[in-house]
Amino acid sequence: MKKHEWRENTEEGETRLVTATRHAGKWKLRSRLKKETEWTEHPVIPLGDLETLHELISNKYQRQRAPYEQVLEIEALIALAKPSK
Repeated sequence: MKKHEWRENTEEGETRLVTATRHAGKWKLRSRLKKETEWTEHPVIPLGDLETLHELISNKYQRQRAPYEQVLEIEALIALAKPSK
């Protein structure tokens, strides 16, 4: 299992912790605010989080820390999550 973590600030100024894991070919995402103790599982990964994860994995790929296949997987998930025109 591979885990990718990041933190970001919300519009309210709170810190949001996010963890994305890939296990058995499937991506899972969970998040929580720093002040909370319980994690929230996201059955469908939001588009904004997918884009952040893509940037994170692309950077890791450039440093040879992640395989290119994972970059392609996230790009496919982003394409599916974007609304059709």
